[in-house]
Amino acid sequence: MTSENRNNRIAKNTLMLYFRQILILFVSLYTVRIVLDVLGIEDYGIYGAVGGLVALSAFLPGSLAMATQRFFSFSLGEKNTEKLNQTFSVNLILYLGVAVIAFALLQTIGLWFVDTQLVVPDGRFEAAKSLYFFASITFILSVFTTPFMAIIMAHEDMKTYAYISIVEAFIKLGVVYLLQYVDWDKLELYGLLVMCVGLINALMYIGFCLYKYDECQFKKFYWNFTVFKEILGFTGWTVFGQISTVARTHAVTLLLNQAFNPAVVAARAISVQIASQVNIFSNNFNASLTPAIVKSYAANERQDMFSLIIAGSKATFFLLWVFALPMMLKMELILGIWLTTAPSDAILFARLALVESLIMSISMPLAAAARAPGRMKGYELSLGLMQIGIFIVAWIAVAKGAPAYSVFIVAIVANVLMFAVRLYLLNRLITLPMMLFIKKTVLPVISIVLASCIPTLLLNELLPKGFYWSVLIIAFSFIFSSFSMYFIGLNKEWRLKVKNMAFVRINRLLNR
Repeated sequence: MTSENRNNRIAKNTLMLYFRQILILFVSLYTVRIVLDVLGIEDYGIYGAVGGLVALSAFLPGSLAMATQRFFSFSLGEKNTEKLNQTFSVNLILYLGVAVIAFALLQTIGLWFVDTQLVVPDGRFEAAKSLYFFASITFILSVFTTPFMAIIMAHEDMKTYAYISIVEAFIKLGVVYLLQYVDWDKLELYGLLVMCVGLINALMYIGFCLYKYDECQFKKFYWNFTVFKEILGFTGWTVFGQISTVARTHAVTLLLNQAFNPAVVAARAISVQIASQVNIFSNNFNASLTPAIVKSYAANERQDMFSLIIAGSKATFFLLWVFALPMMLKMELILGIWLTTAPSDAILFARLALVESLIMSISMPLAAAARAPGRMKGYELSLGLMQIGIFIVAWIAVAKGAPAYSVFIVAIVANVLMFAVRLYLLNRLITLPMMLFIKKTVLPVISIVLASCIPTLLLNELLPKGFYWSVLIIAFSFIFSSFSMYFIGLNKEWRLKVKNMAFVRINRLLNR
């Protein structure tokens, strides 16, 4: 595939995922609002704490998913059909082992923590235990869903991924409807319905892959010990990295559960939800970018890979920034519209969570490129220790009496340091020129932030307060951000591509 065709395919995949995520974003925000109304702040805080506890095991399928996508993409880049078959068979064995390990962890250590350590309001302990059971089954279902989702990503079949995700979003709307009208304990019912969504989602992904891709089959088993050893070695260090990621996110939520009241935990859960939903726009672009980066490395097309990393880092940041700027500026208004009653700390927490995500977004293509060579020990060990350090420092800060928002400040500072370490490690792993990346990516990103932030802040200060004026400011922030990205973030070649794509789509609309 030529560089031009690859870029066009990435652009089409990104556009498909972008519109898909806009729909899912509105569905997700609506469902969170209804769930918060139905459960109440106290039960929603319990859900956040229990969900965070179960998610501590998320490093298992997450790590294997990265290995699955990397090795499938590498084999596709090499055009090696035999290795594709072997990779699928080896992954089946590994995921079965992961499911057994996850179930054992959840029903021993996890259940012990729920019984003895989890802070739950009086009268809600049995409901919390039932929720934990349903969340555990949901997690096991996600284990079996993850490899098939990774295979679709490796094949760059983003249209199918988008359609399945949209179906899942509408099923979740049905869950919200049932939650309001079924007469049962709402916390337990919500856990049960989310588990049913997980089952349907697993069947859709598995069914499609078995139907579409020849390497996904159960008729013949292709075993290769070398492939098994490569995947296991890659996964082992990725597991460590994922554990550290879980520690910085969900373990911090449990830390707040131990040190503060359920309202603070609910505020944390809401802020993480907002950041994760907005962050998915850049995640989707990175998902379409990752297979292309790995395939370029496998085909030894280094300059194409560097171009993908540099352009991708700017794009992932912008796709988050264009939403983050107006949300940070008007978070009080947005939460007031979205939620009937928001916890008092939610506004500050959400703003800080978005800042944390913005810093991390620029590193996403770097993380994808780091996995291309398959040598994960130094990369995961260095960054993993830094992420574990976030939890340790946050723990010390809270123990010394620091306010709850201090956990976000710790994470923001750590993200800046981790970006510098990632850039250094990429220079060692794939010879990515550090100064070239800073010149072509970091400096334009800083310029985009200043060029869009300064006029938006001035308008916010000069214009009167009120709903309609706030909507106008939000609209202008989109305009300022888009113009800044177009004129500062894109070079002449990419500006021409964007212009041509816009003209083509406008002509199609006019000729219908």
